[in-house]
Amino acid sequence: MDVDVFVAAHQAEWNRLRELVGRAGKLSGPDADELVTLYQRVATHLSIIRSVAPDPVLVAQLSGLVAKARSAVTGSHSPAWREFGLFFTQRFPAALYLSRRWWLASAAASIAVMAIAAVWIAGDPRVLASLASPEEFKDLTAPGGKYETYYSSDPAGSFAARVWTNNAWVAATCLFLGVVLGVPVIYALWANSLNLAIGAALMSSAGRLDVFFGLILPHGLLELTAVFVAAGTGLKLGWTVIDPGRRSRTAALGEQGRSVVVMALGLTVVLLISGVIEGFVTPSGLPTWARIGIGVVAEVAFLLYVFVVGRRAAKAGEVGDVDWRYAGDSRPEAG
Repeated sequence: MDVDVFVAAHQAEWNRLRELVGRAGKLSGPDADELVTLYQRVATHLSIIRSVAPDPVLVAQLSGLVAKARSAVTGSHSPAWREFGLFFTQRFPAALYLSRRWWLASAAASIAVMAIAAVWIAGDPRVLASLASPEEFKDLTAPGGKYETYYSSDPAGSFAARVWTNNAWVAATCLFLGVVLGVPVIYALWANSLNLAIGAALMSSAGRLDVFFGLILPHGLLELTAVFVAAGTGLKLGWTVIDPGRRSRTAALGEQGRSVVVMALGLTVVLLISGVIEGFVTPSGLPTWARIGIGVVAEVAFLLYVFVVGRRAAKAGEVGDVDWRYAGDSRPEAG
């Protein structure tokens, strides 16, 4: 698509929308209807530009215009409950969808490392022996051993709060330390993958791999996905330091940094849900199939949230940024 031709064809509509936004609150009925119509059209234009010819200057200009038009259409003084709703129906799912390539790649790499390491450890008696003595091995993996009783070591409520805090710390490490060229993120993923691989290898060697999956999958599907999302976002932030594209490094980091904040707020809720499952479902007396089924339902619901709600929000022009009123002004840059 020729960007210059596209701009020439629609510049008048953009200018008209900018004019109407500037008079928001003082519009006649027909002008208000025109504002809504132009807002929808320009949001579509933004979606087309972002998917076909993502010129950073044009994307920045249209994103700001669409955000301001949305505020004019919905009202400039939204109540807190409305802002909360917009965050979880538009901003957060759009951020998840738009960064999907990063966190799906993180998930694929981590799962591959887990599988390879688990097979290697379980298949080499010398490695197993270096990890635990026969007594420790039995204490960990035997029926009623520490691996099973860990999930019921505290009352469900306090256990859920503890794992939520721990997982939030891991996610925060991945999100905010990604700026250090992504190195802390890679280390966190490696440590997490190796820890799970060791657990799987130990339980497999004891002939209890089914118990391992029965304990990990109910909460682990959603929990690990949240960690992968945090890792992918952190790696994207680290890559922005290396290659900011056509924007200045400051502008690029500012934009990506705001997306990190959106992710941090949203993942707090996702990890709370996985923590509740880990505290109340994983150690429960429910049959294994029922516990795993709850975990699968939670994971499928999250993926639908990303690829249905998030995709729809992204196509409507949502970029997963904080509200334009709190993002500060920035001047589009080229070159």
